[in-house]
Amino acid sequence: MSQESASFEECANAIRALSMDAVQQAKSGHPGMPMGMADVATVLFQEYLKFDPADPDWADRDRFVLSAGHGSMLIYSLLHLTGYARPTMDDIRSFRQLGSPCAGHPENFELPGVESTTGPLGQGLAMAVGMAMAERRLSAEFGADLVDHRTWVIAGDGCLMEGINHEAVGLAGHLGLGKLNVLWDDNAITIDGATDLSTSEDVSGRYRESGWHVVECDGHDPAAIRAAMDEAIADARPSLIACKTIIGKGAPNKQGTAATHGAPLGEDEISAARRELDWPHAAFTVPDNVLESWRQAGARHQEVHKAWQERLATDSNKDEFKRRMAGDLPERLGLNRHIDALLKEPQKVATRKASEMALSAINANVPETMGGSADLTGSNNTKTGDMTAFTADNPAGRYVYYGIREFGMAAAMNGMALHGGLIPYGGTFLVFTDYCRSAIRLSAIQKQRVIYVMTHDSIGLGEDGPTHQPVEHVMSLRMMPNVDVLRPADVVETAECWEIALRNKDKPTILALTRQGLRQFRMEPSESNRCAKGAYRIKSAGHVRRAVLVATGSEVSLALEAAERLEKQAIGCDVVSMPSWRHFNEQPQSYRDEILPAEALIVSIEAGVTLGWERYIGRDGLSIGINSFGASAPGDDLFKHFGFDAEAITAKIIDKLAD
Repeated sequence: MSQESASFEECANAIRALSMDAVQQAKSGHPGMPMGMADVATVLFQEYLKFDPADPDWADRDRFVLSAGHGSMLIYSLLHLTGYARPTMDDIRSFRQLGSPCAGHPENFELPGVESTTGPLGQGLAMAVGMAMAERRLSAEFGADLVDHRTWVIAGDGCLMEGINHEAVGLAGHLGLGKLNVLWDDNAITIDGATDLSTSEDVSGRYRESGWHVVECDGHDPAAIRAAMDEAIADARPSLIACKTIIGKGAPNKQGTAATHGAPLGEDEISAARRELDWPHAAFTVPDNVLESWRQAGARHQEVHKAWQERLATDSNKDEFKRRMAGDLPERLGLNRHIDALLKEPQKVATRKASEMALSAINANVPETMGGSADLTGSNNTKTGDMTAFTADNPAGRYVYYGIREFGMAAAMNGMALHGGLIPYGGTFLVFTDYCRSAIRLSAIQKQRVIYVMTHDSIGLGEDGPTHQPVEHVMSLRMMPNVDVLRPADVVETAECWEIALRNKDKPTILALTRQGLRQFRMEPSESNRCAKGAYRIKSAGHVRRAVLVATGSEVSLALEAAERLEKQAIGCDVVSMPSWRHFNEQPQSYRDEILPAEALIVSIEAGVTLGWERYIGRDGLSIGINSFGASAPGDDLFKHFGFDAEAITAKIIDKLAD
């Protein structure tokens, strides 16, 4: 006898039950959102979302982003029910516990099927904008036979309040990203209580004015949900689907209140919910017929997937497509020839210009780069001559004009990298990493190759004054785990740092670049990338070595000038360029001891805060830096005012040696 097929309500209630049981067992979590959005999610995953649990990395799958990441039991329930290998029921039982892939907020590296790490509200939606941009660009390049999918988002009231939402929504509307659909969990509740405590804006009106299609539906009526999704799919604009829901739906005494938002329901309320939902099953139990209905839904695109694989196998661009989606670089980056040319004809240029020169070589050889700037293209030098703008009318373009949206730009780049097939880079001033910081942190947590071109890297930018002059930024970014901070000192180092950035497949890179011109000191060919060592000797002592001058970026040239003055006084000095702390720390102890010998005075020279340099200079070393904010004046005047000239540096070193 065949078992009775499960009803829609039973399938949705499986999500509700698993969510409230897991949160209760963990004694922490957010049951309200999964219970409120269970009906919407059931329609989406059973009828609309294109995916195959047997191959979570299928390149042409729809992307689903749970922007309201606190409701993580929604995605964990869906992955388990639709047939992904994990999470298992044991994984769900250990929700929020050490070692479980079911973390408190979804992590992209823990579970296949979780497209992005979410939790910081608004960033999931903003990353989804980047995913939709990637789909559009790759479809224009490889054709709809290989790239034709949608990006779906579940977002809550908090996601739509965060400032990044305004940036992301404006960008998506301007670019006409019609395959982006946002399902708004419109339950009018936040942690503090009803949303009218803190907001009175017309959210739907804001989206409409930003170029979006907006449709509303009852989030507990499957027919209304389907009609809204169909309308969204038919519209050429990105769509906001406002799903009116009841938070904690099914918990009879707490639903519709903030009590279900961020705390377990409690045993009594869970028992009452089981009666309310007609769910008589034990905790963490899904009846066979319900599970079978879900597994059938998970398998419904197997033939579509198979047909796509057959198209890929006969496509003339299959090898390039596979390379790109695997994240592998082409055999040639174009940088070796570029560096050879620099050695023949040395250049004195700002490292922001040196970056543009390197990019001209890179972009000609690495077609997956996707550049951009937050309204500072001419200052960041991020657009090379062969690039056209990525627009609603030109989806094949490789350059994004992000507007004054630093945070939105960084999050969109995360989305592009997560989607695969592109290597995004984007520019702004280094001081505005403060606006990007939360997204940079997510780049690092998610282990994504995102390249931040951050120019105007010190007081050397000059007249714009202390608001625009980064002092603490390089050091603070060095503290962030899994971020590669590179501060090159000349045009050759800049090219080498770009190579490092491109090869950083599992981490973001920050290139800290100057506004002012720097002389080229690298004149000899090298068999390897010297910057990859993190620090290396560029001048050896001419007399008995008494000091080692360690500098980064624009201050390397100052260190060389100071060393020349010291040598004239028979004070032997090595000069070390240290573009990367992280890479230097990874070198063998013997190499580090050779570069920074214990018997010499170690002097750090960097136009930024000195905190942190103690690890290299030791208790008896000398750190020359800036522990105050800058000022408004020409860059050369500021360097002299703050003691960054060869004469002042030389005097400080002599005084220290005389102690």
